[in-house]
Amino acid sequence: MNRCIEDLSVGMSDSISKTVTEADIILFAGISTDVNPVHLDEEFARTTSFGGRIAHGMLSAGFISAVVGTRLPGPGTIYLAQSLRFKAPVRPGDTVTATVTITEIIPEKKRIKLDTVCTVRGKPVIEGDATVMLPSRNDKPAKPAGAE
Repeated sequence: MNRCIEDLSVGMSDSISKTVTEADIILFAGISTDVNPVHLDEEFARTTSFGGRIAHGMLSAGFISAVVGTRLPGPGTIYLAQSLRFKAPVRPGDTVTATVTITEIIPEKKRIKLDTVCTVRGKPVIEGDATVMLPSRNDKPAKPAGAE
């Protein structure tokens, strides 16, 4: 759903859930070039304080982006800032629920502030906040390239 800033109110919230698979971790390692063995090598990861493999923190944080870009506010939203605090590891097979909640609306700048959290089995694994910009009904449509 395409929402404009005029459609939003403080307290609105939305979320998505995704189970982190082995394939997700391997693909994320490839695309990000983060091949830290704590994510990919069980034998190595068992020797760490985590006691086994964990998913990349930014893989789980990406689920927040999915909510922002597809649910709330939705398509057309532009990320301006995001803070993240990693509270606990996410392991292969965990289901992560990413939730965003509107905490402030700044209509004159077409910006909103969001509380962002990822949980596994109800326990926070990532907490943070974001600032995003989105369209207004008063925006003029962009002219197609080459149009006069």
